Amino acid sequence: MNTSLQGKTAVIGGSTQGIGLAIAQELATMGATCILLARNQQALQEITAALPVPYQQQHSYKVADFAHPDQVRQAITAIVAATPVHILINNTGGPPPGPIAEAAEDAFLTAFNQHIICNQILVKAVIPGMKEAAYGRIINIISTSVRIPNKNLGVSNTIRGATASWAKTLSNELAAFGITVNNILPGYTKTQRLDSLIQNNASRRKVDPKVIEQEMLNEIPAKRFGEAAELAAVAAFLASPAAGYVNGVSIPVDGGKTGVI
Repeated sequence: MNTSLQGKTAVIGGSTQGIGLAIAQELATMGATCILLARNQQALQEITAALPVPYQQQHSYKVADFAHPDQVRQAITAIVAATPVHILINNTGGPPPGPIAEAAEDAFLTAFNQHIICNQILVKAVIPGMKEAAYGRIINIISTSVRIPNKNLGVSNTIRGATASWAKTLSNELAAFGITVNNILPGYTKTQRLDSLIQNNASRRKVDPKVIEQEMLNEIPAKRFGEAAELAAVAAFLASPAAGYVNGVSIPVDGGKTGVI
């Protein structure tokens, strides 16, 4: 099975922490040259310097805040002007928690820009190079809410569903060019995002955070939270030549939590 990414270039969003960071580390280990994209320059510098270089890759980064699509456009324009991109990992932080009935209208617009608009900007920039190389992997980190909406995540549930539909449409349009588009749906994964959700729910319900944590664990057949590295392993496979006929799918990585086939 060919899972080598030697000679491939990957752009990874939200790659200074959590799932994005784990994916960057895994892709680099498999031989990809990684270009990190996030808003914290100091963290980007430190992480880029620490990425594995089994094939003497020269990793780099660009600073961009996904809350500002123009920054994302400027960053990816500079990237593709210098090198073709074979792998794109669309990953950025989720919207703040809260019931959908209480959400401000602007919260939907903000989330739409951070996810759909920024994803579209990135994809449009990398498609020409992928077509020329007859190799492209677009992988979107979304959420299991694509299948079953999560409680107290009204805005996120809405935008995640829109992202999945956007990706499926895109997969149909690009498949003939050797480009695949797939989604990973993380369940409860040990990241800063999960910690934040636990703390928010505990504060809202006025209970100890351990109560919320245990309730979450009770929903998972595996009885544990996921590791970011476990999500990264799935992303790495989807990015590889071995996954060339996997296209247009959404794969839950959730310990069995999602209650649908």
